[in-house]
Amino acid sequence: MADDPSPVCLHPDRLLAGCVAVQEEGCVMPTRLAGLLIKEMIQFLRDRLMLVLILWLYTGEVVICALALSFEVGDMPLAVVDLDSSAASRALEGRFLVNEVFAPAGQPSSADEAAAWLQSGRARVALVIPKGFQKALVRGDPAAVQLLLDGTNSNVAAQARSYALGIVAEFSPASPGATSVAAGSARPIVRVWYNSDQSYTPFVVLSMIALAALMVGMIHPAASIVREKESGTIEQLRVTPIGRVELLIAKTMPTMLIGLISVLPSLMIVWWFGVPLRGSLLLFLVLTALFLISAIALGVLISAFSATLQQALLLSFFVLFPMMFLSGTLAPIESMPKVLQTLSLASPLRHYMDVILGVFLKGTGFDALWPQAAALLVIGMVLSGAAAIAFRRDTV
Repeated sequence: MADDPSPVCLHPDRLLAGCVAVQEEGCVMPTRLAGLLIKEMIQFLRDRLMLVLILWLYTGEVVICALALSFEVGDMPLAVVDLDSSAASRALEGRFLVNEVFAPAGQPSSADEAAAWLQSGRARVALVIPKGFQKALVRGDPAAVQLLLDGTNSNVAAQARSYALGIVAEFSPASPGATSVAAGSARPIVRVWYNSDQSYTPFVVLSMIALAALMVGMIHPAASIVREKESGTIEQLRVTPIGRVELLIAKTMPTMLIGLISVLPSLMIVWWFGVPLRGSLLLFLVLTALFLISAIALGVLISAFSATLQQALLLSFFVLFPMMFLSGTLAPIESMPKVLQTLSLASPLRHYMDVILGVFLKGTGFDALWPQAAALLVIGMVLSGAAAIAFRRDTV
């Protein structure tokens, strides 16, 4: 019994300090890894600021962005210049103000005064109804109206123009305020699937959850590794029996676990905004884990090129914003130049957006999402390989 060759490990109470190799082989790898994982989890749970920030990203920020960010037009100040003062002109004005798109801003006396209102910001849209508008309609002659738009925000102006053209096209002089459809003409029946109200809120809520997963996956491992550099403990870890693979796993596995757990409170926000979950929650969590592999690998790469926490944060935003722009969260990918459309295929966030929108809004299964899953797997493997090489060189 005196020369027992079996490896000896420290008491469990001292696992946080790592295992000590009392024999040539030292402690077994699973024991060392378990000690590192426990140490990382305890260190994370003690960081109350990080806990609050992660919870805020998945809940508070999602709520604020869903309430504030919207490309839907509503309550646009409309100035009406009625130079005809007829029943038809008043009916047309009523058609503009009966919906929630336009709100009355007043009635300028002339088109020049309406232009001044646009200049000062008092109105965003001006409708000019010329004299003789009703008489022209009765005679069957073309009756033109002028629409002046504030184009400083091109998206809002384009939507306002579309609404206005629709209102004018449906206006009937024979029955003011009613829709006129010519006999024998084709009448389209439009059905909007997956989001029948055409609300922008579901898209904002889901895209902000995807961005939160990206930020947590990138910033947390980068900050954890760089913090070891700044405090000098990375030097102590190098002289221990801990291998680089074990250290890399210990620095990334808690982020994976935290990222998956943090999704759960965001589901309450999804429910609160009335966003349906039509697909499989298990499929969503599995594909989220695939996405987090890429995000965590990016965080490890960032830590390899950062000596301080400030540098890591700046590099994180340097990577975050291009990925966000190329993901389709801010602008449709189809409207981008062909070069950027091709480049966006390398962004894991683009594929994850297809996943989260498909699972929640469309109820899409794996049979339709396997291309996105394959893309996330390939991108994650490539980034993880690069991260492992960079981490190895950084810890030499």
